[in-house]
Amino acid sequence: MGEKVYGHHAIEEALKKAPAGSTLYLMRGAQSLAGLERQAMLTGKVAVRKLSKNELEKMLPGRDVRGAILDLGGPRTGASRLKETTVQQFINGLAEDEGALVIILDGITDPHNLGAILRSADQFSASLVVIPERRSVQANETVVKVSSGAAQYVPLAVVTNLSRVIDELKDAGFWVYGADMDGEDSYKVRWSPRTAIVLGSEGSGISPLVKRKCDIMARIPMSGHIDSLNVSVAAGILMYEFRRG
Repeated sequence: MGEKVYGHHAIEEALKKAPAGSTLYLMRGAQSLAGLERQAMLTGKVAVRKLSKNELEKMLPGRDVRGAILDLGGPRTGASRLKETTVQQFINGLAEDEGALVIILDGITDPHNLGAILRSADQFSASLVVIPERRSVQANETVVKVSSGAAQYVPLAVVTNLSRVIDELKDAGFWVYGADMDGEDSYKVRWSPRTAIVLGSEGSGISPLVKRKCDIMARIPMSGHIDSLNVSVAAGILMYEFRRG
């Protein structure tokens, strides 16, 4: 972790010269900090992470951080070794005719699964992995370890609302494919140059609201005795099908 700045006005000034790799940590649910979040996103190089009040205060014990801490980068270890970004920064960085693969994870709670998905995402050149900040595993030491270093190379965006993210991706020309056992066989699917693949938890699958946002549902045909694949295995297969197609 690098130098940390706290205090609303101090952070405003520091954001103007923040180096790439900096991270703005904000208290989850604090609407008064929306201006700082917007300023960080506009820099195009400062990632934004939402934490609980307790998690935030642990970063600078005994300091009155008032809901925001700016980490100006520097040597990173463990779970900090992540290539963090935002969906808007990712979209803004795409060329007009550029294809891309985005992986959206809805309700994945096992850090081993997230780490394995990041590893596959690196191998199949996924452009972005998106996870929600609630009801989802967050990147930690286990995720970094299981990913075998891929967490440092695959851009990861933590978002508050998956449905809104899907709308933003659609506006940017993406087609959204949901992994579901009632969908079309994955080897028959016609993949868009700009594709987003949504995967849900092994137990309940994709949440109903997110599922309704998908353009096409895709299934992995199976003939074994178990009715579902581990989500990280399914993610790897669907990424392969996209690249093969």
